[in-house]
Amino acid sequence: MRFGGPSGNIIPVQRLIIKKRSQKTGLPPGTPVLVGERKAEKTRITLTRYTEDETEVLEPETVGECLAARGKPGILWINVDGLHEVELISALCSGFDIHPLTVEDLLNTQQRPKIDFFENYVFFLIRMHEAAAGMFERGESILVEQVSIIFGQDFVLSFQEKAGDVFEPVRARIKKNSGLIRKGGADYLAYSLLDTATDNFFQVLEKLDEEISSLEEGLASSPTPETFRRIHYLRRKTLFTLKSVRPLREVAYRLEQAQTPLVKKSTVIYFRDIYDHTIQIIESVETLRDIITGMMDVYLSATSNRLNEIIKVLTVVGAIFIPLTFITSLYGMNFRFMPELYSPWGYPAVLLLMLALALSMLFYFKKKNWF
Repeated sequence: MRFGGPSGNIIPVQRLIIKKRSQKTGLPPGTPVLVGERKAEKTRITLTRYTEDETEVLEPETVGECLAARGKPGILWINVDGLHEVELISALCSGFDIHPLTVEDLLNTQQRPKIDFFENYVFFLIRMHEAAAGMFERGESILVEQVSIIFGQDFVLSFQEKAGDVFEPVRARIKKNSGLIRKGGADYLAYSLLDTATDNFFQVLEKLDEEISSLEEGLASSPTPETFRRIHYLRRKTLFTLKSVRPLREVAYRLEQAQTPLVKKSTVIYFRDIYDHTIQIIESVETLRDIITGMMDVYLSATSNRLNEIIKVLTVVGAIFIPLTFITSLYGMNFRFMPELYSPWGYPAVLLLMLALALSMLFYFKKKNWF
């Protein structure tokens, strides 16, 4: 795949989204319909229940097993990978008294990041970015995934578009009982998941910064069309990242300012830390955007200077050959009485004249610093 990202796949995905949206026409509000692209072969459920003293991790096959664990002590965390099994997700959310409009939003993978407060739970939806090692060198796009998180008094539901180990660090902390995660409530677990998703943006920024640095080295000396394509690709990805992280700031701010018993005062400071991180990410992305804009200006200037040098050389060559062309055309006229034509020294004399003329013009151009 060339630099510039998966531009060839944009139109088919957009058509798929439009087709899915058209299926909702005339349906009542809250009707669960998957809007977006299917990214998992099979829906996978991971159930984690923990207290300060014990931890239980299961992969239930049915929603009934998930609901049966709700009555047990501790914090219940259910993670769902894959959104295409709409009936399963609807049944799971129904068992936790989740509003149908919330289910509709989490199934819409094109939904803008948002946060909603309900009486018995808090729902927020974000976009998580990932950058694999060497992906920019291979011309691959940044991996983007929608993550929906619902947390109540003693439970957390998280929904991802595809299977992955993004939240594996959180699971490891729960198993090892490291930090405050097993001492905190469901709100602290929700913070941990949101913090993990936020940290992924820093990894993306590192990859973008590395790619920008590698381009800057040879930008002014040897710009090529491939360099411009890569700059344009990085510019699009930077703007897309900025578009995704700005709503995340709003989510973190509203969680920090939340007036709900579901968010404890001891957890507010952690949401404030995420808000500070989002501000830092936004500032970093804007800085990278300015650098890329400057790189485009440098590329255009370097290309223009290179073109000017080429035109200068061609102009000098053309200026030298203009008088030489005049002399050769003069002696190419078909007049009978031209004394030089019959002179044995005529031909070498004209050649010496042309050489002297060319050398004198080169000396004059050099003296004027025209090349």
